Amino acid sequence: SENNPFAGLPEVPAFSLVSETFVDGQMACGAAITNFGIPEGEDRSPHLAWGNVPEEAKSFVVTVYDPDAPTGSGFWHWAVADIPAHVTELPEGAGDENGMGLPEGARQFRNDAGTRGFVGAAPPAGHGQHRYFVTVSAVDVDHIDVDDDASPALLGFMLSSHVIGRAFLIATAEMPAAIDA
Repeated sequence: SENNPFAGLPEVPAFSLVSETFVDGQMACGAAITNFGIPEGEDRSPHLAWGNVPEEAKSFVVTVYDPDAPTGSGFWHWAVADIPAHVTELPEGAGDENGMGLPEGARQFRNDAGTRGFVGAAPPAGHGQHRYFVTVSAVDVDHIDVDDDASPALLGFMLSSHVIGRAFLIATAEMPAAIDA
């Protein structure tokens, strides 16, 4: 599809990914919306559970990316690397600023809002529907060789040669245009 973040990446086997926070292709719930100017938003990372992963997986990387943001480069909402291979589920809210719900060894990177952890959806009012690619990548190393202060884009670049499987869901969000009273 148009503006697909996986276009141009090597194809890899797919595995299963589900979420109690939202259903693939449906609107993101209030928990996964940002509280930055949106009262009902909670900036809570989504629950994720994955399975049927490649046996060779040594760790996982989770990202949330909006390719529809009006930035020319999209918007990274969350990036977590080095999730141990035995972990196949993250609870809702695991991606708080301290990563308290993440397994030992997992590392969160700065999102495009400049904070470490998950920042929820917040498309500009009237900009139309945005897609949020929630991706779990199975990788063939237990540690991605990238500095803790790296951008999610650099993480993705360093990750690209190690991905052996991928699962993703797409949540959507849209904020109506303001109505002049």
